[in-house]
Amino acid sequence: MSRWQLVGLSINDVVGSGVYLLPAAAAALLGATSVWAVILAGFAVGLLVLCFAEASSYFDEPGAGYLYTREAFGPFIGFEVGWMTWLARIASVASLSNGLALATAYLWPGAAAGWPRAAIITGTLVLLTWVNVLGVKEGARTAVVLVVAKMLPLLFFAGVGLFFVDWTRVAAFAAPPPGVLGEAALLLLFAYAGFENTPAAAGEYKNPRRDVPFAMLAMILIVTSVYTVVQVVALGTLPGLAESRSPLAEAAGGFAGGWAALLLTVGAIVSIVGNVSNTTLMGPRYLFALARDGFGPTVFSRVHPVYRTPAIAIVTQSAVALALALSGSFVGLAMLSIVARLTTYIGTAAAVPVLRRRFGHQENAVRLPGGPLIPIAAVLVSLAFLMSATPQNLLAGAVALAAGALIYTFRRSPGGRG
Repeated sequence: MSRWQLVGLSINDVVGSGVYLLPAAAAALLGATSVWAVILAGFAVGLLVLCFAEASSYFDEPGAGYLYTREAFGPFIGFEVGWMTWLARIASVASLSNGLALATAYLWPGAAAGWPRAAIITGTLVLLTWVNVLGVKEGARTAVVLVVAKMLPLLFFAGVGLFFVDWTRVAAFAAPPPGVLGEAALLLLFAYAGFENTPAAAGEYKNPRRDVPFAMLAMILIVTSVYTVVQVVALGTLPGLAESRSPLAEAAGGFAGGWAALLLTVGAIVSIVGNVSNTTLMGPRYLFALARDGFGPTVFSRVHPVYRTPAIAIVTQSAVALALALSGSFVGLAMLSIVARLTTYIGTAAAVPVLRRRFGHQENAVRLPGGPLIPIAAVLVSLAFLMSATPQNLLAGAVALAAGALIYTFRRSPGGRG
């Protein structure tokens, strides 16, 4: 997989359904201040991206946060991070697949229920599973096509919409009530989440130590810019933004007509498919890496003899996600996804100084400026996000960690790997 394919893959991981829902939800909580909040969130997530960029430059193996924390803190911490990250991937596929049926209902009202809903969810997951079993290159090519298809409507919205912005709405600053700041912080984190997937399949990239850091840094700059302009246009062109259920489609319909609303609706559908595709590509690599290191059945660590992909891990994740999506029981897993992601973020940021001491001498390794300052800031940012989680989310996360500890106790290899 080439460098620019990786950039497309990284953008595809982050830009999904969130960008189509973020403007209304952020405006409802923060008003015009939401524009600055989007920029600030991009900066905060950028600290985490920098930590992943340095950590990824030391390895050419799959596993991402699991690999980094395992090498820094030992097999138990590494396993817990990998376990939580994989659970978040399943919840993500299940919830996004369900959301795809709801988005399609704008064009086909019957798609939200019954057999049409089941057919959309099942057909999409089967197709994307097949593509990713064929090979990481096929998955990457699909991701690049999807990222182009999803970005074009957003670029149209941003580029054309700027000419119709009422700048008095954008400049109408008012301090948001303190009680909404935690919810807003989590909302913005979800909008930027997904960047941690990019290093997960590092063993199948051409030059992962060089290309993964480049792709992640290019992604955060592009995504922050797009999110900011989209928020400005939505605020400045749609008076009832905070109450809108389809903010970008309604805003585009207002300044460019019904065909533009349809374009943005299709863009939302493509964005969801793109996110599901990427998670179907990246998520099984966590299961593969865990099984390879002695956690869980060895069958998940097998590579297809022809396609050279972890086919059984890919099919297993899709099968579990399909069952959860069709039954609706994915809600509980979705609740713990924030804690699962933050587990990965905190673990990776904390691992960077340790990895730097062990591997910093390697050729072409990325060295962040400021010594430990950026990793420390990234940990503090993650803890601030964690403090915004609800007690229910924290409890669900604690239960998942306890389940992971139980699985670790019965691992095949007492010492794990590393």
